[in-house]
Amino acid sequence: MPRSGLLLLAALLALLAASPARADGTGQVSLRILAINDFHGNLKPPPGGIRIKDSDDPTKNRIVPAGGAEQMATLVKQLREGHKNTIFVAAGDLIGASPLLSAMFHDEPTIESLSMMRLALSSVGNHEFDEGKDELLRMQNGGCHPTDGCRGPHPFPGAKFHYLAASTIVKDTGKTVFPPYEIESFDGIPVAFIGLTLKGTAGIISPASSAGLEFHDEAATVNALVPELKARGVEAIVVLIHEGGYPTGGINDCPGISGPIVDIVGKLDRAVDLVISGHTHQAYVCTSDGRLVTSGDKYGTLVTAIDVTLDLATRDVVSAKADNVVVRTSLAKDSEQTALIDAYDKVARPIAERRAGEITETLSRTPNASGESALGDVVADAQLAATSDAATGGAVIALTNPGGIRTDLIRRPDGSVTYADVFASQPFRNQLVTLTLTGAQLKATLEQQWADPARPRVLQVSKGFTYAFDASKAAGARIDASSLKLNGTAIDPALSYRITVNNYLALGGDGFTALKDGTALQFGKYDDEALFAYVKVSSPVAPPPQDRIIATTH
Repeated sequence: MPRSGLLLLAALLALLAASPARADGTGQVSLRILAINDFHGNLKPPPGGIRIKDSDDPTKNRIVPAGGAEQMATLVKQLREGHKNTIFVAAGDLIGASPLLSAMFHDEPTIESLSMMRLALSSVGNHEFDEGKDELLRMQNGGCHPTDGCRGPHPFPGAKFHYLAASTIVKDTGKTVFPPYEIESFDGIPVAFIGLTLKGTAGIISPASSAGLEFHDEAATVNALVPELKARGVEAIVVLIHEGGYPTGGINDCPGISGPIVDIVGKLDRAVDLVISGHTHQAYVCTSDGRLVTSGDKYGTLVTAIDVTLDLATRDVVSAKADNVVVRTSLAKDSEQTALIDAYDKVARPIAERRAGEITETLSRTPNASGESALGDVVADAQLAATSDAATGGAVIALTNPGGIRTDLIRRPDGSVTYADVFASQPFRNQLVTLTLTGAQLKATLEQQWADPARPRVLQVSKGFTYAFDASKAAGARIDASSLKLNGTAIDPALSYRITVNNYLALGGDGFTALKDGTALQFGKYDDEALFAYVKVSSPVAPPPQDRIIATTH
């Protein structure tokens, strides 16, 4: 063959080798997306594991130990194997409301851990804003904490993955706090990943943390980006959204789903192919409005493996299917993760292992029919005890928000409770604030428990304070004013009472704006410190009778 012919043949062979088409000639490209959500700094396996269907009896559920960064890293590596095109993404709340091992270092170890797992992209969840915008920017960019400095075993480098925040706008600039999307290429096919948090974020984070920010409508934000993406040649679009739903069924099916995600997905432009969701701490694999919608539980108990087929001709998604894979604690531990955790644990352990006292049985955060929980009662009692002296506030009642109580206080065989246990239940380190309210203002505060009637937030109350409510009544009339009593004496609408709340509530958090009318504010210790001290002096602590809040119907 002439030299020119050989050169031509070589060029053709090189072109064929470079083609992204599969060997079977289908003209399709396979992409595996691995996803997590709501990790919340659980570097070690969370107590409680995950509830899944019993393989021996599908009509029953069983709890299996699950989670842990060491095991997750191993599973992520296993799920990558045999797949040429992979990307690891998240749907927000990777940090915030974290166990002590992460929270003590402002979640730096969690950011490092996920970076080591080659996480590529994450939407911003509401808990990413727990310490404000500037602190979240530090999570992305690195550097020492502005107040606490460098506490960890080495300088904090910042995230190697990229946060995306399409719907979060800085008011002063009109720009998003992070890029709205990122385009990744797989065998020459561009795929856009849009990241955003829920539009209601400002109502569930501290008002101080949301200052200067706007949170726009989720679907409208995505739809406005579609023409821009198409102009850039993108046909395949994946949404990473920190909002979710409430399914029925197991971790890998979806006979029914309700909640905000259903409405959002129904409003999305048809160009959106896949939605990876979070926020509600649920596990599901659903088809909603003809699109695959997934969520991977919470605390790192699951990794969602999503297999997507892309068409070379249209550059669009042809099909997508998903499998929620349990991060079993029996998996081998990744040595790199173990070294990272050990380095931070060495610094944290002396504080974490401080003994508080004992409990007689597990103190559950699960509410009864009236919204009252055993742990909620104990937390409120602890806050009252910390502020009842004249010098510490002179409080007669304490109120705390249920969202601030994150885990049960689980009884060990010896009944012992450590600071790490206490911190896991009260991880936000909110400062206690004692303020003065009239009886009428106290009733107005309690009426705001139904600011969102679909999701009432029943405040936990301290011992000695009791009341009744009828949720079926009209707004502003649900609390029976005559039932409001303190140690058996009726609350007088005109008299003043010293009430302890946390600083989140004092600023109007969770919609309790009536508390902003409180006067003579006195700041005290942090909520975790109050609970630690209470367990220490009250041991052994038993679940109180849950009879402070009474639900009535007429």
